[in-house]
Amino acid sequence: MIDHRLSEEYSDLRKTVEEFAHEQVAPVIGEFYEKEEFPYELVDQMGKMGLFGLPFPEEHGGMGGDYFALCLALEELARVDSSVAITLEAGVSLGAMPIYRFGSDEQKQRWLPELCSGEKLAGFGLTEPGGGSDAGATRTTAVLDGDEWVINGSKSFITNSGTDITSAVTVTCVTGNHDGRKEISAIIVPAGTPGFSVAPKYSKVGWNASDTHELSFDDCRVPASNLLGERGKGYAQFLRILDEGRIAIAAVSVGLAQGCVDECLRYTREREAFGHTIGTYQVIQFKIADMEARTHTARLAYYHAASKMLCGEPFKKEAAIAKLVASNAAMDNARDATQIFGGYGFMNEFPVGRFYRDAKILEIGEGTSEVQRMLIARELGATG
Repeated sequence: MIDHRLSEEYSDLRKTVEEFAHEQVAPVIGEFYEKEEFPYELVDQMGKMGLFGLPFPEEHGGMGGDYFALCLALEELARVDSSVAITLEAGVSLGAMPIYRFGSDEQKQRWLPELCSGEKLAGFGLTEPGGGSDAGATRTTAVLDGDEWVINGSKSFITNSGTDITSAVTVTCVTGNHDGRKEISAIIVPAGTPGFSVAPKYSKVGWNASDTHELSFDDCRVPASNLLGERGKGYAQFLRILDEGRIAIAAVSVGLAQGCVDECLRYTREREAFGHTIGTYQVIQFKIADMEARTHTARLAYYHAASKMLCGEPFKKEAAIAKLVASNAAMDNARDATQIFGGYGFMNEFPVGRFYRDAKILEIGEGTSEVQRMLIARELGATG
């Protein structure tokens, strides 16, 4: 018999994060968002709760949990705010996870304890200006000069790359060329390394309380030992990280979609029109029912993808499906929630205004919806 109920441990975690999100994040995040400030205090609290260490073993300073635990935390945070959720998602699945998956023992000992504690954050440098969804179009280069890599190039849209607590960014670089094919490797670049510069933060439509920058490397030298995993395996490594990250982004999307339902239920019980609360009108009831159905379906999709991943089964297709379905649900729910709120939905003082601004990037980050469809078709063998 299939049992989709959460275990007591998962349920307790979900409840703890839910309480934190509503009691600590919700009252203050609007001000951080409008001022476009990074919420260091909230991140510090999340670190002390162990959220940044959820999927990592205790020997590395983690909580000994798993990736699904991380996803549950992300969903609950995103029900209130996506900036905080994406800071956790990027810090764990994109910042620390590559080091855990592919790093040497020395690299794990050096970087993971502070990343698992949330005292420091790390970034994931893949996307480049002009590259977009073509991750293989890497132009940033790294040339081995004695016992150092000399890195030149730039990366764009990198989360957690310029905070006061950013410790490093792992970047993909072309380290060679064999028969016309690029050899791409991953290299850890510590923050503050000479030649590594961080541009001013982007002016963004959404995720305004998260940290995002363009990065530049100008004869940036790092030790040869900062190579992450095998030389020439960087592209394959990052594809694996992106597959996992798509499940996490699906969880964030489900959280946002559920947050839209939560806010609409609250609002329709209070808002009156034509002598009745608007929740009594069937057109509103049906809209909320559709929103809940989308959310429920998307949640099942990421649960399924996470279960396959944790069982060690192939999960690329399921991760792409989860990301596609969930990000679509987030965007559709944000649009419907804004419509239900009417003019108030266009005001930043209401959470649905933030949700609407935050939803679109979920259809773009870590692989656009079009890329997800390509992956699904390829996994089905439908590409000829």
